[in-house]
Amino acid sequence: MDLNERFALYLPSLLGGGAERVTLNLAEGMAKAGASVDLVLAQATGPLLNSVPPCVRVVDLGARRVMASLPALTRYLRQERPTGFLSALDHANVVALWANRLAGNPTRMVVAIHNTPSQDSGHALSLRGRLIPLSMRLFYPWADRIVAVSRGVAEDFTALTGIRDRLEVVYNPVISPDFGLKAEAPPNHPWLAPGQPPVVLGVGRLTRQKNFPNLIRAFAEVRKTQTLRLMILGEGEERAALEALVHELGLSADVELPGFVPDPLAYIKRAALFVLSSDWEGLPTVLIEALALSTPIVATDCKSGPREILDGGRWGRLVPVGDASALAAAIAAALTEPRREVPPEVYSSYTQGVVVETYLRLLRGKVPQVLIEGKHPV
Repeated sequence: MDLNERFALYLPSLLGGGAERVTLNLAEGMAKAGASVDLVLAQATGPLLNSVPPCVRVVDLGARRVMASLPALTRYLRQERPTGFLSALDHANVVALWANRLAGNPTRMVVAIHNTPSQDSGHALSLRGRLIPLSMRLFYPWADRIVAVSRGVAEDFTALTGIRDRLEVVYNPVISPDFGLKAEAPPNHPWLAPGQPPVVLGVGRLTRQKNFPNLIRAFAEVRKTQTLRLMILGEGEERAALEALVHELGLSADVELPGFVPDPLAYIKRAALFVLSSDWEGLPTVLIEALALSTPIVATDCKSGPREILDGGRWGRLVPVGDASALAAAIAAALTEPRREVPPEVYSSYTQGVVVETYLRLLRGKVPQVLIEGKHPV
């Protein structure tokens, strides 16, 4: 490792989504590999700020909005001239690309796509969100490499933009060396104590994308025939609507929304079943975590990620998007089956060491070992 190497990872903030957690894992792995790592934040705020590893330097650009961070980010790149620069969210990616260009392109630029862009733009409420495909077509060619976090995301991006050149599939670094140790920590909730009724668990931001109303309705159907509980970890703008639905269905005693949990591994490990109810994804981190912990899984067959992660349904049940009856039937069936161990080779592609090495290669400008025309290498 060159002692003069410094890598920069750029995010709007650390508000607690999957992309933010993945970026922290990546930063930690790069630092452990001997690199100097800057976590550059438009605004240094959010519940994950306390989870930044001590070996990673936080650079706070002090901007109230991502777009307003452009001048400060341009100055940072011009002054620090990192070896490689990675941005990880669509609107932040555009700002990062502009900053690197305004700074005179001093660093190798990699942008990552963490969600299925056609779904993101199609469901967007803001003009900025609806313009994602146009922004990608105009500005993503400025990047030295474009990373899609799953094959499904890569295929969707290419169909939407026509861009295939410099596109790579690199899975997320979900499984860190202390993954198992974190999962053994006691969860801070009495429902997960021994002897309690089984808990069905959902994890994610309380947003339209995650479609937790569908999970609550499916749970209500299963709850008619057996004793169990539902816990949804996360925070977001749909909290009030979800709480109202729980009350309407008479489930207040059996459904809890405890809020955001920085590290949900202990909850996932002790849940009887993990359910992903999303309408769309990119490569859902929590699904990989459930897989690696051998927690039984039911997931919607949404674009993109669940089918890829679960090997077409081999390691968990897949159900149609938005179908509460199918979700309820899958939950009921999964709860009757014995828990089975998932072998490490099933999730080895998501380990921190493997993924960090790939990112370092891309950020240094070294071509991956396998490049196949017309295919997206992992």
